[in-house]
Amino acid sequence: MWLPAMRGRTGTAPPGSLAAANTASLEAFPERTPGVLAEGIVRHARAFTAAAEQRSPGEGAVTPLGPMDLATLGSYLLTHMLGHGYDIAVALRRPHMIERDFAGMTLPFLRLAMPRVLSARATSHNACYELRLRGAASGSSFAVTFADGAVTVTSELPRRPDCTIAMEPVTFLLVALGRRTAAGAMVRGKVLAWGRKPWLAPGFPELFTAP
Repeated sequence: MWLPAMRGRTGTAPPGSLAAANTASLEAFPERTPGVLAEGIVRHARAFTAAAEQRSPGEGAVTPLGPMDLATLGSYLLTHMLGHGYDIAVALRRPHMIERDFAGMTLPFLRLAMPRVLSARATSHNACYELRLRGAASGSSFAVTFADGAVTVTSELPRRPDCTIAMEPVTFLLVALGRRTAAGAMVRGKVLAWGRKPWLAPGFPELFTAP
């Protein structure tokens, strides 16, 4: 889907307008036959991989969520594949394809997207969160700091966190994509929270909104 942007052309949707881009794509591509769509997903995924292999991970790309480097674009596409693949699996009552390592690979995109998808609840919020993916690879711990309507995402803690949230990686991705609630995950023991204000943990996902 994003190969045209990689080749130097941009779509009609402005940065930050993912919903508009999706609407335009659906109107321009009316095919709805499951088998044809499945074949297209495989074909375009292979085309993206082949194109990406010829480029530097740091090369820039233009997307409806704004500019990002090629490595983050790959993370972006993987996030979409896993999210919609999960929905299809649930609808068909089949096992989903999200694995621990795959969930960790979505972090570059999710970290980049956080400041771009704030909800109204973040306007007056002030707190520092430490997020940890339990059992994931190195680099899976990061800080998310809110200050009067703005948020910064950093690898290192800028100060003592108000709330530390440790999540199982697959659960983290499903909560981030809105497929599960943080409160429900906590009840199942998939999320742990501690710190000076551990009660902030269930409301953390509500500080963001889907574009």
